[in-house]
Amino acid sequence: MASADDLIDDSRTAEPQPSTRPNAFAELMKPKKRKVAPDTTDAPTSRTMFAGRGGLGAYTADPESFPASRVVYYNDKFVVINDLFPKAQVHLLILPRDKSKYLLDPQDAFDDPTFLADCQAEEKKVRAIVANELRRKFGAFSKSEQPRRHAMESNDSPDELPLGRDWSKDVISGIHANPSMTHLHIHVLSRDMVSEPMKKRNHYQSFTTDFLISLDQFPLEARDYRRRYGKFPDDMICWRCGKNFGNKMVKLKEHLNIELDDWKTV
Repeated sequence: MASADDLIDDSRTAEPQPSTRPNAFAELMKPKKRKVAPDTTDAPTSRTMFAGRGGLGAYTADPESFPASRVVYYNDKFVVINDLFPKAQVHLLILPRDKSKYLLDPQDAFDDPTFLADCQAEEKKVRAIVANELRRKFGAFSKSEQPRRHAMESNDSPDELPLGRDWSKDVISGIHANPSMTHLHIHVLSRDMVSEPMKKRNHYQSFTTDFLISLDQFPLEARDYRRRYGKFPDDMICWRCGKNFGNKMVKLKEHLNIELDDWKTV
């Protein structure tokens, strides 16, 4: 099945290999590659890297041990963090703390209407946080944001500010059909898909296809294919203009940077 963190980069064409067969035991015993944390990662977050697929558990168990640069906020039911490997300009994760739910497949956990409603309510709050962060980061570039900015900077500011750009339209959220991490987590991110960690086809497709399931689509029907998602589509399609890049990730990334420059000026 398709995975949000499949490490196979199928965008490359393999070179012909010698016919000698590798030693099976030696291959098995090779040390597994680990993701490398960004240089700016704090010490508590660096330690979570060694937990592999279970790394998110440290945040739900002990959120106060992490700095504000990692944990945005927490309460009795949820912890909200900045994604360590963001796939967009703003990328947060909502981590439920309910021990009876957080190790379940999200499709199964969201069959509980009370739990689903709690997650949807938290998601709404986090979407607003991401929208506000987009305004902070890109408001100076946005044409539709200028009346609001001018009113705020005016010596005679109006009683009611212009609405400005609706940044909430540039926020996407949901869960991956086949999550790469053990603990249930909800992605809330800007839709630009521009970041240094956005490196592989499956990275891009996990946020721009039906592999990302929004919470308003739950609970899923028992036979819904997204309960056991099979494979990604063959092609990568630009989320903004619809251009098909096939499997050419380098070309797509170049294009997404151009789209970002235009998108933030709307």
